[in-house]
Amino acid sequence: MKSVHLLVTGRVQGVGFRWFVRQKARELRLAGWVMNRGDGSVEVAASGEADDLERLEKALRKGPPGASVTDVTPIAEGSGGELNAPFEIRR
Repeated sequence: MKSVHLLVTGRVQGVGFRWFVRQKARELRLAGWVMNRGDGSVEVAASGEADDLERLEKALRKGPPGASVTDVTPIAEGSGGELNAPFEIRR
């Protein structure tokens, strides 16, 4: 198991980005959360198999229709089972 903590910037709020991330993360059977930040970015924390986390990051870089992702930046990265709950949207 591996965990990632990512910051997604660009036009990522008001375009269904969090719902998109939750759906993709659940498809990949990842644990974790996604939330909007006050600066207009989106923060994502996820835990799962390394290959699935790479797939999630690739999806984050594309985003849903209407989104325009400028960057996906690691905030912190680690291993272990810190995130065990089903993937959720935080407000």
